[in-house]
Amino acid sequence: MTGPTSTDTASAPNVKQAVPFFMVADMDAALRFYVDGLGCVLTTKWVPHGRIEWCWLELGAAALMLQEYRPGKRPDGPLGQGVSVCFTCADAIAIYHELVARGVAVKRPFVGNGLWVTAVTDPDGYRLDFESPTDTLEGTEY
Repeated sequence: MTGPTSTDTASAPNVKQAVPFFMVADMDAALRFYVDGLGCVLTTKWVPHGRIEWCWLELGAAALMLQEYRPGKRPDGPLGQGVSVCFTCADAIAIYHELVARGVAVKRPFVGNGLWVTAVTDPDGYRLDFESPTDTLEGTEY
């Protein structure tokens, strides 16, 4: 039998990264939010019909993917409902100030679970939390 042994998998993890993949209703609006608003960098894109239909975005060491629904394929109801992605940061307060300066509607930071937390919601309803460790008193608001 060939293939990895138990010692191979113990020395090097097989899973390397989890990347959120958001289906969006309007790619142009999503890119304005993620690139212009959040400061993501578009690193890879798929342009099969003259416009971006899928892309890979990076923000620092984090990444996410967006893909626009094809006509007639968008499900009924709100997108993003119940979805929250938490980005671990060195300084969530700095992220808050950057987003305010770019005119992004961002929630005032608060301390929860030993973390400063600030959050935004994208045009499709996906919530993005930016969190950084702190020893500031639980429940403190910025």
